[in-house]
Amino acid sequence: MNAELIQQLIEAGLPGAQARVQGEDGVHFEAVVVAEAFRGKLPLARHRLVYATLGERMGGEIHALALRTLTPDEAA
Repeated sequence: MNAELIQQLIEAGLPGAQARVQGEDGVHFEAVVVAEAFRGKLPLARHRLVYATLGERMGGEIHALALRTLTPDEAA
């Protein structure tokens, strides 16, 4: 697994989202995800939306994913 693929999966699963993903060891990653879909949602609900884009890879190929989730207004 690599950061670029995770970015692509997140952006494909959350239309209009922009993701920046980093991770040097191939199993531990950090991501900043900006999406309108997060508006009005609490952090846990936002994280669940991102995890849903990654499906079975979470806990398997992706051992850990630290998330920062923002709406476009929060990112500005």
